[in-house]
Amino acid sequence: MQLAPLYPILYRILKPTFNTCLWCGTDTQPQVALTFDDGPHPEYTPQLLEVLDRYGVKASFFWLGACVSRAPDVALAVYARGHQIGLHGWDHRNFPTLTQAELKQSLEQTQAAIARACHLDLQYVRASMRDVRPPNGIFTPQTLKWLHQWNYRPVMWSVVPEDWVRPGVEVVLSRVLRQVQNGSLIVLHDGVCGGQDVPQTTDQILKNLLHQGQRFVTVEQLWQQTY
Repeated sequence: MQLAPLYPILYRILKPTFNTCLWCGTDTQPQVALTFDDGPHPEYTPQLLEVLDRYGVKASFFWLGACVSRAPDVALAVYARGHQIGLHGWDHRNFPTLTQAELKQSLEQTQAAIARACHLDLQYVRASMRDVRPPNGIFTPQTLKWLHQWNYRPVMWSVVPEDWVRPGVEVVLSRVLRQVQNGSLIVLHDGVCGGQDVPQTTDQILKNLLHQGQRFVTVEQLWQQTY
């Protein structure tokens, strides 16, 4: 059973309830943020980078630490192009299943992997790469309390086309175009699940939304405009 029709409903319920998360940007300007979860992937992410390069668009990537460790050269290529980097945990376990110590370790290990792969000072990474998207979008009030306590910023979404089940490029594109509006925060996947289609899907999304006059911004830019 595909859950895509439920995400717009969940968004309308969860956004006002958990308003310390970033769900979207301001609706006063024609701009959207394109984000990618579950990478970096040794095959799909380089293909995606070619598409983003072609359009001159900066995106935001929420990485799994284990994937960064497996594909450090790909992680470095993403960072070197000026895309924003966020955290998705070490291995995609749902945050509420982790103890406080396990969650903290998961995020810190991911930051350490990013520092190694991108040849960055660890303290710099810990200070600047603080955006966290919970795997599967699953969190609890306690999860958010810990994230804020550790000075992380929880990032969610407003458009979820469920690309990870691979319903087809045209289906994903249709879902995005139907739901997108000024300030939308779109989530796609460049990892094992869904990454096969992400270059072509992203190409179509960029082509259509740029034609509509939308500008693509990073999650950091949404934070700056919203809070």
